[in-house]
Amino acid sequence: MILVRNTFRIKFGQAKPAIAAFKEILALNARLGVGAQSRLLSDLTGPSYTLLFEMEFASLGDWENQSMTIMGSSEWRACYERFIPYAEAGSREIFNVVA
Repeated sequence: MILVRNTFRIKFGQAKPAIAAFKEILALNARLGVGAQSRLLSDLTGPSYTLLFEMEFASLGDWENQSMTIMGSSEWRACYERFIPYAEAGSREIFNVVA
């Protein structure tokens, strides 16, 4: 099992619209059958205006296949384009789930 964590730094004062835009992505992912085990988190402490999007997959291959599914969708790309203006930066980490 692997965990994919996408971290987004959101522009100051833009958390609410960024979260609303990302919830559209979550709904579309569910319709496309991608990232069944996922969650969206916002900061309580640490760097302000941080969103984390985490997904669990059976393997790296499963993550790659599902990524190709969503990124190949014009509907998903349009949805993601609506989120991009709220983000300043982003990064991705991939972890093995060991327990």
